[in-house]
This record gives sequence, C-alpha cells and structure tokens, in this order.
Amino acid sequence: MIVRKQGNDELILIGQTDHSRLVGQLAARWGNDTFAAPQPYASVVRAAAFHDYGWLRYETSPLLHPETGEPYQFLQVPLGTMQLEAYQWSLDWLAGIDRYAGLIINMHRTGLWKNRYGTITHPGGYNLRDLTPEVRQFIERNEAWQGRERASWDANPVSINYRLMQVWDLLGLYFCCHEPYEDYIEPVPVSYSEKRETRVTLIPLGPYHVKVDPYPFNARPCNIQLAFKRLPKASFEDAEEFHRAYFQAENDLFRFELL
Repeated sequence: MIVRKQGNDELILIGQTDHSRLVGQLAARWGNDTFAAPQPYASVVRAAAFHDYGWLRYETSPLLHPETGEPYQFLQVPLGTMQLEAYQWSLDWLAGIDRYAGLIINMHRTGLWKNRYGTITHPGGYNLRDLTPEVRQFIERNEAWQGRERASWDANPVSINYRLMQVWDLLGLYFCCHEPYEDYIEPVPVSYSEKRETRVTLIPLGPYHVKVDPYPFNARPCNIQLAFKRLPKASFEDAEEFHRAYFQAENDLFRFELL
C-alpha cells in the first residue's frame, strides 16, 4: 500500500492493486509512430494491469506499524510466509489464465529483488532488499519455472516486454508516490525489431498535467485515472480504529492528463 501524508494530517492510501490498474492503463495506451505497441497486445497489457495483485490479500487487512501507529509504506511491510504465499498465488492465478502474461509478472516479481535484472539505469529505488532464506527459495523456484516457460517463446520479445513492464511500473509509481515532479526513465525500449532505446522525461505542468518527452502514447492527450482512499488522520490507536477508518474512507480518483 502506498501511503502519502498530507500537510493537513490527512492520509492518502493507494492500494497496490490500484497502482496495478493504473499501470495497465499506461500499457494499454502505449505505442505510436515512434514507440512500438505491446506485442502480443492483450497478454502484455494483461500482465501490466494485474502485476501487483499479490497484494490483494494484504489490502483486505492492512497493518499498522507498532511504533508509529501509521500504516506501513509498501516497501516496509513485513515480508513473511503469508505475503510470499500471496505473491505465489497471484503468479499462478494469472499464469492459469494467460501463460505469457504470467511469465512477464513472474519475471517482474523476482526481478524486484535483483535490481530489475539491471534493465533500468534511472530511477533507482523501489527495489526489495530483504533476501531471507525463504525469499531466496521463492526466487529460485520461480526463476526455474521462468526458464522452462521461456523456452516456449521467442526470447527477444519476452526480454523487451519485461523491460517495458519495468518502465510502466516506474511510471505508475511516479504518479502514485508523489505529486508530479521533474524526472526521467532510462532506458526505454522503442522497438521489438531493432535495439533502439531512449530516455523518457517527465515534466510537470501542474498538479494533474505532465509533459512526457518523447511522447509514447497513442492518444493526445492521454488521460489516466488513479483510485485512492482519503483518511482523516495519519496515525491510529490500534488496528480496529485503523480498519474502521480504512473501510469508511472516502474513495476518490486522481485524474492525470499526459501531454
């Protein structure tokens, strides 16, 4: 869960599943005369839209930090057996629907512990560091599955689609974790047929308008929406108070225009 404290002590909570749906919107609109559209389209966009559904179980009962009384930021959530099982469930669930989409999100999940397999030079961060023995077993088991599954597909498009998944995930986090700010993502694949990459720069033109250069989407402007919950305060006495506020919270949308 992405946690944003506001200056008035309100709290904005964005579920990882809400982030996931935002990323799906970005992937669905990707592609124009300069940037290749996702291939195969439905499978790659499906992967983007559901890549973080391993957090679905957690979002039914999010935790409070025992020292601060505040909900955990997503990178600080205690990672134990239950959350790893939830990750595995989501990977297996999507692979059961679409094996190609399942392969892309499986690679994405394990790659978060391995610096996204070295595919992104900027921005850094948003990677996992907690390599417990249980996590190592999780990675080894799933990387073995990836190796068997990748043998069924052309290697180059799989590699490009994994890299695009990282770009879209970071774009999604850009809109989820902060108000828009000047930044860039590099390298961004441009083509499946030849090795061409670029830097995509993000320049805020206002709180809900962002210039994207070069422009990678198939509509001008590209309109995207992000669901969030607004809570009246940032810390709580106990889980019961927090869950009451969480379930009663006002639901709203951020609406961004990409130009």
